[in-house]
Amino acid sequence: MKTELNWNYSEVTEFILLGFRTPPKLQIFLFSVFLMIYVVIVMGNTSMIIVIKLDSRLQTPMYFFLRNLSYLDLCYSTVIAPKTLSNFLTNEKKISYNGCAAQFFFFALFVTTEGFLLAVMAFDRFSAICFPLLYPVHMSQKVCVQLVMGSYICGCINSVVQTSFTFSLHFCQENRLDHFFCDVPSLIKISCVDTFVNEIVLFTLSAVIIITTTTVILVSYACILSTVLKIPSTHGRSKTFSTCGSHMVVVSLFYGTVFFMYAQPGAISSPEQNKIVAVFYTLIIPMLNPMIYSLRNRDVKDAVKRILHVRWPFQ
Repeated sequence: MKTELNWNYSEVTEFILLGFRTPPKLQIFLFSVFLMIYVVIVMGNTSMIIVIKLDSRLQTPMYFFLRNLSYLDLCYSTVIAPKTLSNFLTNEKKISYNGCAAQFFFFALFVTTEGFLLAVMAFDRFSAICFPLLYPVHMSQKVCVQLVMGSYICGCINSVVQTSFTFSLHFCQENRLDHFFCDVPSLIKISCVDTFVNEIVLFTLSAVIIITTTTVILVSYACILSTVLKIPSTHGRSKTFSTCGSHMVVVSLFYGTVFFMYAQPGAISSPEQNKIVAVFYTLIIPMLNPMIYSLRNRDVKDAVKRILHVRWPFQ
């Protein structure tokens, strides 16, 4: 039996991404919508990276982390969007076995790293608001770089473990993934061997990551709230809260969808529902993040005006 499984497993050299089961005309409409979203993602996040890089007044830890957040949003949406767009225009929605493994590896790497980076950003706001005098020491350039690198290392560890466990499964003759990209739940679903260990690994790692990062975020904001309530001035409290508002919105969107997708045992049982949720956190959130941070952030809007004034002073 083991020999037969191994032989069948070796025959699976590609997967078919079933994607969204809609009529051909609707496929063209979805292609247009996804393309528009992806263009906004590229333009929005690239603009954030450039603005923060060019404006000297934004060379602070908070904007250093925000620039890295935009980079991660750009990266993990790019891992998913181009292949999804091409599949809308072809009947053969195929991806090679190695391509599937690579897509999942980089997606897991960037998404996990973003989760840890959001926790780092919460800690940054905690340090700035609760310990303003020690903030330059707590968040020196060296510390900021180390925190970002640590986020990437954690993301890489999770990605390596998840990829190794998932692609050690036997898929026999079934290679149709009921999804629009290679993800753990859909891969587990088509395996022809017992996937109990893989499901436990998925649930445990996701739970550990979410619990660890959300604990840092919740504790940080609890301390921030306690500190802000002690500020006598209403204007002062409002100004301090405004620096955290954008981050709180982004955290709520990101962790809400990720928790729904990965940190519950029944997450792999509803493919259609998972596709909708997956669209939200692979494309919608990366599109919204630059808008949330730019529209709600006076420093970013002022930086854009300064850059435009320098480039086109007579406009």
